[in-house]
Amino acid sequence: MPIQEVEYIWMNGEFIKWNKAKVPILTHALHYGTAVFEGIRAYPSENNLLIFRLKDHLERLIESAKVLPLEHSQSVTKLENAIIELLKINKLKESSYIRPLIFVGYGGIGLNFTGFPIDTAIIAFPFGKYFENPEIKVCISNWKRISDESMPPQAKASGNYLNSVMAKLDALKAGFDDAIMLDKNSTVSEGTGENIFVVKNGQISTPPTSSSILVGITRDSVIQISKDLGTEVNEREISRIELYQADEVFFTGTAAEVTSIIEIDNRKIGTGRIGELTTKIREKYSGAVYGKEEMYKHWTTEVY
Repeated sequence: MPIQEVEYIWMNGEFIKWNKAKVPILTHALHYGTAVFEGIRAYPSENNLLIFRLKDHLERLIESAKVLPLEHSQSVTKLENAIIELLKINKLKESSYIRPLIFVGYGGIGLNFTGFPIDTAIIAFPFGKYFENPEIKVCISNWKRISDESMPPQAKASGNYLNSVMAKLDALKAGFDDAIMLDKNSTVSEGTGENIFVVKNGQISTPPTSSSILVGITRDSVIQISKDLGTEVNEREISRIELYQADEVFFTGTAAEVTSIIEIDNRKIGTGRIGELTTKIREKYSGAVYGKEEMYKHWTTEVY
């Protein structure tokens, strides 16, 4: 998806022109995926811009950095302030995407990055819908989701996403909008960049952390919204067959928001249209991110 360039990015404490932000070709993260990142969204609301769950995203970023480990000098407060200032300096007031990135810089060519610089950058730019259609058709990927026996799936690490890229590209080439990945035990894990929820007989289920998922901020928001709507969410293992037999299935994610899945492996899910419970959750979530739901105001941070 093409990105609309903005005037400035933030890098290592400084605001730098977009076209002046450069890294050496031997940057360690470029070769070995030694980086962690976040995807955060901001939404327009009454002449302001609201960042959704900013602190929660940045806390997860810091936790991800601990896993690699990346010995950086950032703090949640420092990054919060940098993001708010970056949105202001770029005069962003429309729906926007924010990408903070902590990565190993240039210090040599070997795998061992001990003593290498750890750099931090933040990019923010206008961003609309991730999926063109709010009702999508997906397939079960042949690529299994990485497990914690070999990689850390609960860290939002750049290197992990080669797994997702391969599944996504195969799905697109086969004519689908996205893919669902199974874990090492062949139970449902997540999408290529989204968590997944299944609705059956009015009950909502979602895979647990033991199914190699990334614990999503949007996932957490939807679990809370579901509870507030009077529906509990069961975190449990889900079989592939349960997907086919579900009344409703939907993805959640910062980019995907709440997206209905109407077909899986060419099998119609439920009525083949967005379901009633998915619609209710999506409407509540939309109200929350745009600052229209009083009970979720604490999830948003004003920019201006």
